[in-house]
Amino acid sequence: MRQRLLVMNGQCSLQQEDQDQWRNVKVEKAKGVKPGIYNIYTANKADKSKAHSGVILYADKTTVYQQVGKGQYVSHDRADFKKPPEPGETKRISYSEEGKAVVAEATLGQSQSRKI
Repeated sequence: MRQRLLVMNGQCSLQQEDQDQWRNVKVEKAKGVKPGIYNIYTANKADKSKAHSGVILYADKTTVYQQVGKGQYVSHDRADFKKPPEPGETKRISYSEEGKAVVAEATLGQSQSRKI
């Protein structure tokens, strides 16, 4: 099942591919996520031995998706979080020895920004 996020006009649409057509599954406010198309179906499972820094794109009942580079996404298990981060926030996610997610603010060098 391929899913993507389509963000535009302040709206975030979760879309799912159905017979070579993208169909809206859920539409909600973008909550600070920048406009664009995010192919979250390409997300790799988070490596718990590393820290991942980037913008939180979307969180559903089972997964938290994070953009860690241009066109690069990581998925985290929602069960690993006490409280998952909000979409649109730039966070650094690492894992404790018990395998639980530790969420921190990304440092200036780790945050993503747009240059004018």
